[in-house]
Amino acid sequence: MAGKAVLNVFLLLLGFVLLVKGADFFVDGASGIAKKLKVSTFIIGVTVVALGTSAPEMAVTVISALKGESGIIVGNITGSNIINIFLILGISAIICKLPVEKSTRFIDLPFLLLVSGLFVLFGATGNVFVWWEGLILILLYCAFTAYNIVLATKQSKLSLEQATAVSVMQAEESVTEEVKGWYRKLKAGYENLQSKVWFLIIITVVGLGMVVGGAELVVSSAQFIAEEVIGIPPEIVALTVVAFGTSLPELVTSVSAARKGDVGIATGNIIGSNIANILLIGGLGVLCSGAEGLYFSPEGLVSGIVALIAAVLVFASCWGKSKSIGRIAGIIMLVCLAVYYCLVFLNLYGVIKLY
Repeated sequence: MAGKAVLNVFLLLLGFVLLVKGADFFVDGASGIAKKLKVSTFIIGVTVVALGTSAPEMAVTVISALKGESGIIVGNITGSNIINIFLILGISAIICKLPVEKSTRFIDLPFLLLVSGLFVLFGATGNVFVWWEGLILILLYCAFTAYNIVLATKQSKLSLEQATAVSVMQAEESVTEEVKGWYRKLKAGYENLQSKVWFLIIITVVGLGMVVGGAELVVSSAQFIAEEVIGIPPEIVALTVVAFGTSLPELVTSVSAARKGDVGIATGNIIGSNIANILLIGGLGVLCSGAEGLYFSPEGLVSGIVALIAAVLVFASCWGKSKSIGRIAGIIMLVCLAVYYCLVFLNLYGVIKLY
């Protein structure tokens, strides 16, 4: 048993590496091909990059649905949203004050509150998501994407997804500046090969394969660790380990952007990611779950409510004189995350009763 436990921990970590790097390769390849076809950078942002940055959660969700692991699906969605706000946005706000644009305060954040509440409502009704509820989530995501396209067309601004693409490239450039020797040469060679169509096709296919394979490893190993090694519900593993692993791209992007002063990117990345997690990833999870629907456990209800509270906290914190998320709000977010996880594990071991 000990040998299997160590092996599954290794496979879990390997799965996370494949998810994150596979998404990077997929975005690089698909974006490069789209540019070769002279597709506008904005369209690339709202399609290719949006898909690439959501690939880890999406792959984990689809594979979990096909395996009937509904607890991992709901826990991954709600857990990722909780970590995105309480941890990632909290750290970013402590590093640098995060101004929030008017359109974000009046449109994006209220929309995040709406869909977060809708997710909890759908799940709590009969403790299951049915196919038509998943379809509604997908349609809402399409409407949100269309809104961003219209807004960008009128105002000639970057969308949330395109901002994510820019921040990812900036993060990579910062790494390149900091390292020396063989890695710099390897990076330069990789960038040179990106001008070749055949290479772009290869890394697109390889990246997609890495994402799917990584998701398979994460779901299988997380399920084994939860049930056979620790003896805890899969929902708890999804809320913690899986959610953190699939949120790694957002963590790197937002913290790097905050350190550079690209505060709009840091905030928009989290808001856009949370909306995509609920609508796109959640909707796909429901539709892939078949006629029986997606089970919404008591743990999922509690984590969904906490994710909604996290969205409320972000919304409330940006209405002061500075119209920004400050360091105090960031500290509160980190404290909320610590308290929440303490309560989850106290409930798990019977010290308190949450559900």
